Amino acid sequence: MTPASVPAIAHEVMRIIARNKRVAPERLRPRTRLHEELHLDDLDVVNVILAVEKRFHVTIPDEVPLMTVGDFVEFVVNHRMAA
Repeated sequence: MTPASVPAIAHEVMRIIARNKRVAPERLRPRTRLHEELHLDDLDVVNVILAVEKRFHVTIPDEVPLMTVGDFVEFVVNHRMAA
């Protein structure tokens, strides 16, 4: 995986979250907290998980802690690098 693909993954993950929660992508940063700042409920998080899994062809296990936007990005980057 090239370093340039990490920002592309981050951009796509932020786009998915923004679309699911109807927030401006510019509001999102890696440290943005899903529950506290974006007010995502559990169903919102599940919808984001499903969209990220579909877009990146990954499976995110239930036990993976996903508290921030960066947690999603980190999971996808690490999973794709390991593959």
